[in-house]
Amino acid sequence: MRASSDVAYLSRALKAPRVREVASRLAERAREEGWDYEVYLAAVLAEEVAGRESHGGEARVKAARFPQTKTLDDFDFSFQRSVKRQSIAHLAQLDFLAERKNVIFLGPPGTGKTHLSIALGVQAARRGHRVAFATAHEWVLALGAAKRAGRLESELERLGRIPLIVVDEVGYIPFDPEAAALFFALVSSRYERSSLIVSSNKTFSAWAEIFGDPVAVAALVDRLVHHAEVVVLRGESYRLKGKGKEVMGSEAAT
Repeated sequence: MRASSDVAYLSRALKAPRVREVASRLAERAREEGWDYEVYLAAVLAEEVAGRESHGGEARVKAARFPQTKTLDDFDFSFQRSVKRQSIAHLAQLDFLAERKNVIFLGPPGTGKTHLSIALGVQAARRGHRVAFATAHEWVLALGAAKRAGRLESELERLGRIPLIVVDEVGYIPFDPEAAALFFALVSSRYERSSLIVSSNKTFSAWAEIFGDPVAVAALVDRLVHHAEVVVLRGESYRLKGKGKEVMGSEAAT
């Protein structure tokens, strides 16, 4: 009885609630299975670490401001056959974060770019990395506000301390010259320092239409893809899966 009360007191003092919850149960299992002290201690500490990672991971997922929480388990690889499960699983190991590389998803609307971007971001958050998500338009608006307030450099510096930034929907809204310059500043500030995940419905050759300056686009793409995994998705929209050809034709015409 004294031992269990000591464990309860010490776990509170250490702010380790999982230790208090699992110590007795694991001690019983240790006696039954003949664990030595080191194995028992490792099992208790592993439970505490898992609990902390789960709690902290969900807090980081919330802080990232994803529009929805999506995972790779939810992705329908049987429908989207242009991307290999093994390739995405490799990205999910998050080596690209340690190597300060980017991940670029290109493809028509509805092919899974945003889903994969969010899923990798969620994976990173749950693995202990800070992540921030927004559309390209939203990032440019935020940077524009920072510029008008005279704190663009400090904002870029703050964003640089976030290991992973996800930029969704590049190409859905054309950029005016100021917006293009702000986006270029974001990409340049992270070049070889921290990672980006970018999704776009336009191929790189069509980005001049988005940014309006072929020379600036060449410099932007050069920085973005120099250290990057580029994943091209093809096929029909998943959102139209199971719908008739008439609906798909109507969607394509809009």
